[in-house]
Amino acid sequence: MSKVVLGLDFGSDSVRALLVETATGKEIGSAVSNYSRWAKGQFCDAKLQQFRQHPLDYIESMSAAIRDALQSAPTCNPKDIVGIGVDTTGSTPVAVDHRGQPLALNPTFQENPNAMFVLWKDHTAIAEAHALNQHARLWGGEDVTKYVGGIYSSEWFFAKILHIMRTDGVVAKAAASWVEHCDWIPALLSGIDDVKAIKRSRCAAGHKAMWHETWGGLPPEEFFSSLDPMLTGLRSKLYDHTYTSDQIAGRLSEQWARQFGFQIGIPIAVGAFDCHMGAVGANMGPNTLAKVMGTSTCDMAIVSREVLGEKCIPGICGQVDGSIMPGYIGLEAGQSAFGDIYAWFKRCINGPALALIEQSSQLTELQKQTLIAEIDKNTLSYLTTQAEKLPDTTRLPLAVDWMNGRRTPDANQSLKGALTGLDLGSDAICLFKALVEATAYGSKAIMDRMINEGVALNQVIALGGIAKKSDFVMQICSDVLNRPIDVVGSDQCCALGAAMFAAKVAGVHSDIQTAQRTMNSGIEKTYHPRANYVLKYQKSYQAYSKLGQYLEGTHAL
Repeated sequence: MSKVVLGLDFGSDSVRALLVETATGKEIGSAVSNYSRWAKGQFCDAKLQQFRQHPLDYIESMSAAIRDALQSAPTCNPKDIVGIGVDTTGSTPVAVDHRGQPLALNPTFQENPNAMFVLWKDHTAIAEAHALNQHARLWGGEDVTKYVGGIYSSEWFFAKILHIMRTDGVVAKAAASWVEHCDWIPALLSGIDDVKAIKRSRCAAGHKAMWHETWGGLPPEEFFSSLDPMLTGLRSKLYDHTYTSDQIAGRLSEQWARQFGFQIGIPIAVGAFDCHMGAVGANMGPNTLAKVMGTSTCDMAIVSREVLGEKCIPGICGQVDGSIMPGYIGLEAGQSAFGDIYAWFKRCINGPALALIEQSSQLTELQKQTLIAEIDKNTLSYLTTQAEKLPDTTRLPLAVDWMNGRRTPDANQSLKGALTGLDLGSDAICLFKALVEATAYGSKAIMDRMINEGVALNQVIALGGIAKKSDFVMQICSDVLNRPIDVVGSDQCCALGAAMFAAKVAGVHSDIQTAQRTMNSGIEKTYHPRANYVLKYQKSYQAYSKLGQYLEGTHAL
């Protein structure tokens, strides 16, 4: 039996557990477990852009996913598992006590959303991000945002911390430190009970917390205390050192080993963000744009230190040494909403009909629930099928994809989306296709920014739910980008990347590149741009860009 590693992938809605043979990359077992509280909408308020997750959701779902993955692989002896890798969404920080335990696990705070993990998509800290950006330029020291694209986002670590401090003094006082989700899970599995002993991810720290060797780690104490007196002393509660994911974060504790039948003390890799490990799992290398396409997107590239030099690329989500792959500068960008836009549109057009079905006196309760479930399941596939039938000459509305703000280029989470060019002939099918085109234009804006800043991109690879499931969306993206797009074979590419890092820290593979060559799942499908659409979309993209400039110019009015 080949040695086996476990990759754990904590997404926005669920956790995935993947068992992989290190010698072949064969995925021998997997399972997905949804977060129960999150599924019920607990601790969230979309109108306030508040999205919080309870740590018990992570613990319970992780346990269930590991058990189910083991059951799905009857030939795998749990004792054969030699290492664990972990990825999570981010930036998703939480206030912790001196043991590194999230405050929400304390009965005093168990129902307090401010004591829970602040999910990446939580935008309650827009004002704090704005204040931080202004301060970075005026405080008198070096601009500490220059390595994160020159703009700090409300989706990131310090903006969220400052917002919680300003709105909940009790949580602020109780917090011994703040920890990213991707740092907490390895510490939890290792049984670490001292927050100072938690190894912090280079990926999370560099891209979301402005960590950089130039200023000795995190920005200086003076930056924070002069931004807001409430932040005085915060830096000393955090960390100086960070670690890449080819290093060991800890070793599996006796408690967790016994729960699943694993060997005590197997190594656990330093955590990282899901999309970064997904890019590694997709077998990315230099000059490649890796697109993780799902609820949102994350677009990544790696460049050598020699190629990038001292250049700072504006408007992206950071350039960090070793954040994606050791030995390279990792570049991150992305869209705050991608699949979320399609889900929003589905809710818009289905909402009144579903409410009327619920109120109907002509249907039984079973008929109501069956009809509602059928409509919900089939709406997007119906829209897609009909949109594919639209003649090439159909004049569509023009949309801008900022329904959840703009992540990149040039983060501004307070921006809003738009639809224009509507007439009485604009139906749901036309609107849906316009929204799909808008998300593709958002992808092109990211790719163009990297290319214009001197990053050579010779290949585009895609992974994630949309890349695997929607030929329609992927073909339009290929047409708009005017590039072939290779879709990776694995359905669990983020977990596969985590498994590759597990194989590295377990000593099975000498480095990540070797793990990639041995364990990658290959390319499943390639989309090629259609010449008759490329020119059309080039013109439409120019209109999209002009509309975006107009919206941004009138935003403050």
